[in-house]
Amino acid sequence: MQVIGRLLTVFGVVMIGMGLMLTFFDKIPFIGKLPGDISIRKDNIQIYFPIATSILLSVVVSLILWLISGVMKK
Repeated sequence: MQVIGRLLTVFGVVMIGMGLMLTFFDKIPFIGKLPGDISIRKDNIQIYFPIATSILLSVVVSLILWLISGVMKK
């Protein structure tokens, strides 16, 4: 039962973090404007591929989950 409690706590913290990130997403200066992000603008069409931002967020989320799994094993 303790494992489920810890899992729900971690899930709640992750959800709060994601909610805060979405709330303040416009105020984070480098998100979406990294050198590897591709933006194509023509006449009335805009195509955006946030490649570098996706890689950066993937690394950050992976590190957070790795740290959480290390704490859960103890």
